[in-house]
Amino acid sequence: MTELIVRLVQFCRRFAVYVVLFYVVMAGAGIWLAAHRLSVDTNTDNLFAKTLPWRQHAMAFDREFPQFNNLLVAVVRGATPEESAETAAQLAKAMEADKKHFIDVSRPDADPFFRSEGLLLPDPDELAKLLNSLMNAQPLLGPLAADPSARGLLNGVSLMAAGVRIQHADLTPYKPALDQLRQVLDNAADGHPTPLSWQSLLGSDITQQPENVTFVLTHPVLDENSLEPGRAATRAMEHIRDNLPDVKSGRVRIDYTGPVALADVQFGALTKGIVWSTIGSLLLLTLWLYLAMHSFRRIIPILITLLVGFALTIGFAALAIGTLNVISVAFAVLFVGLAVDFGIQFAVRMREMRMLHAEINVAIAECARVSGSQIAVAAAATACGFLAFSPTSFVGVAELGTIAGVGMGIALFCTLSLLPALFSIFKPQRQTQELSLAFGPKMDVVLHRHYKPVLIAFTLLGAIGLYAAIRMPFDANPLNTQDQTSEPMRTLRSLADNPITNPFNINIMVPDLATARTLTDKLEKLPEVSSVISAATFVPAHQEASLDQLNQAQVLMLPSLDVDPSAPPITPAALRSAIEDAHDAIVDAHAEMPADSPLYGIDAALQKLAKAPDDRLMAMNEAVSRFLPAQLQSLRDALNAKAVTLETLPESIKRDWVSPSGQVRIQVSPTVNDQDTEGLRRFVEAVQKIAPDAGGPAVTTIASAETMMNAFKQAAVLAIITIAIVLMLVIRRVKDTGIVLLTLGMSALLTALLARALGMAVNYANIISLPLLLGVGVSFNVYFVMNWRAGMRRFISSASARAVLFSALTTGTAFGSLALSHDLGMSSMGRMLLVSLVAVLLATFVFLPALLYAIKPPTQISGTGH
Repeated sequence: MTELIVRLVQFCRRFAVYVVLFYVVMAGAGIWLAAHRLSVDTNTDNLFAKTLPWRQHAMAFDREFPQFNNLLVAVVRGATPEESAETAAQLAKAMEADKKHFIDVSRPDADPFFRSEGLLLPDPDELAKLLNSLMNAQPLLGPLAADPSARGLLNGVSLMAAGVRIQHADLTPYKPALDQLRQVLDNAADGHPTPLSWQSLLGSDITQQPENVTFVLTHPVLDENSLEPGRAATRAMEHIRDNLPDVKSGRVRIDYTGPVALADVQFGALTKGIVWSTIGSLLLLTLWLYLAMHSFRRIIPILITLLVGFALTIGFAALAIGTLNVISVAFAVLFVGLAVDFGIQFAVRMREMRMLHAEINVAIAECARVSGSQIAVAAAATACGFLAFSPTSFVGVAELGTIAGVGMGIALFCTLSLLPALFSIFKPQRQTQELSLAFGPKMDVVLHRHYKPVLIAFTLLGAIGLYAAIRMPFDANPLNTQDQTSEPMRTLRSLADNPITNPFNINIMVPDLATARTLTDKLEKLPEVSSVISAATFVPAHQEASLDQLNQAQVLMLPSLDVDPSAPPITPAALRSAIEDAHDAIVDAHAEMPADSPLYGIDAALQKLAKAPDDRLMAMNEAVSRFLPAQLQSLRDALNAKAVTLETLPESIKRDWVSPSGQVRIQVSPTVNDQDTEGLRRFVEAVQKIAPDAGGPAVTTIASAETMMNAFKQAAVLAIITIAIVLMLVIRRVKDTGIVLLTLGMSALLTALLARALGMAVNYANIISLPLLLGVGVSFNVYFVMNWRAGMRRFISSASARAVLFSALTTGTAFGSLALSHDLGMSSMGRMLLVSLVAVLLATFVFLPALLYAIKPPTQISGTGH
């Protein structure tokens, strides 16, 4: 192999100009291919092979319910449920009119079905409590229906006070409602009117969510040519949002989330600051090269070789892969960080050969003879580490492994062909400066004298590292690699405690409603389950009992809900008269009122209003009556509910719970305590014991974790085997190969130890550090072992050590740019790679020399060392 490399280098040196021109043309072709054929897919579902059973289940579900894909979700939170609903309606109407940015818009929790048949959904006991509450409110409802205004409400308060005075009525059940009324009256008296929530007052809406949350769902128009396809639609929605009246007043807040927004934020994070990061990395890379070479005639050829190799690699990626994912985009940084090592090794050896040979052509040939095979072995080992992931089902890393693995081959060929040609053209000057590291001789002496305690210390550290590796946490949640401060993630996290909106639910498909009801009964008994919803939820089995209760309530309540259109107009004088009457009624009841009666607070507010100007009185009337007519109508509609069957279920509801093929969907949500990786695993296992075919986000999260771990194990075994084969083919000594692999194992254990000490966890992005650790570790270790085979006994003070150190610095610079990425996945990958690099350096510069000093050197000296 050495002679073949020398011949290649000599050929490229002789025809240097033609070689450079050839590479320029090839680099241009690579850039053109990348510009026209390379794209990026930010969908994390596509990080895994479509042949996996759980992926096929997920894709089948997506085909049955496509409306859940590519959603942008507006989350509306108001001070009252009515304000939330009103603002959501305004937002939806404006978005529906904007066909440029929105394909369709829906409000699932505002479906007319809930208004008309909503009272059939609670079980009969819950319905009885709700109807009793409405019955208790009849003293208020009657006067309000006759006069739906503040005057009618105050007349109702007068009747309540009279009830206390005459019949010793207990107002305890009304206390929350009356306290809310007092607050509204106080606010109006102070000149800050706020609307009275009749929905909260009467508790009549079964769709009301915590924080008065309501949703607007839309399928945005996606710009496929943009790096953030949904960004234009999101901005359009933000513009509409910011101009809505209650949003301007601060009474309502609208946030957004959903798959489209999350994908846009993730890719935006990947590209944010990438230009300055790249420039900074290149400048720092140039600095390390200068410190290593002290000559721009050596630095420029290395940089040109690096850029040409990168251009060829992205061209290969465009041809072989076509579409990058959120992991494989990291190949660029990895290529720069690793490929530069080959150039540095060649250049450092070239510099030394120039000290020994005045003629540059001879120096280039001798450099190839001394370092070519070492660089080839390092490149092959690094490529094996990457390519080990290619056969796995973890497509995200498999693609990265393929691109980076082939990239290592491209980098090797460029180093052994283009770089010698460039050196022949640039003709770097001879340098006589010492090549060894300043601390090298002293460190060699220390390690030679104290190799035993050093090896004992590393044995202990390795044992601790093994324990750390076993205990290393694995974070399977892809959301944890999103920017937690971004609006889509903040909004999504705020919904996690709500079973209906929890992102980690399970979907189960069953053939009919009867099966859905049977399965629901079993699932609801599981401690890991917080709620179960299906099409059967909207076609309740207890309808007859509920309808009987509603029929009785109709007889008693409907007459009191008929609005009288002949009520006299509202004037300030009429309001003052009603205030005075209510005050007098409360005063008359003082003797019968307990000390904590809510009527005291209402009376104090009324006395303030009595002194208020007319405009404040009219504002108070508007605040009190703003949502009253709609609530009275809603109550009338709810009491007139009709029986529901699957056939009469509205299509707007049915399409989300019954597939086109007639299967019924069951949605199961976990408890709040079961939303971390281990909790989700328990949740999934518990549900799958009852429903083995269960799928959905929770199942895919756990299944993806298992896929990643299996890929990790498969790649580790494959990488170690292939690296061992490469080493045996080149080194041809079991003991020497074992030294390299032992040092590699120590690097892995130190990586686990350092990562655990820093509180790091393995996730889908940073798992790539394993094959990279193997590749880089072998690359660095091979130089030392092959020098040892050649008779060298000064390891740290050798030119090889200098090259390795500056290679590590340049590699660390590339990894550092990843660690500083705004994308948490890329950042975690960069941090883990930096930790791995530190572990490799410790093993290479401390453990390996100590080990080599402890082992008897080979009697037959190889000629491939330096």
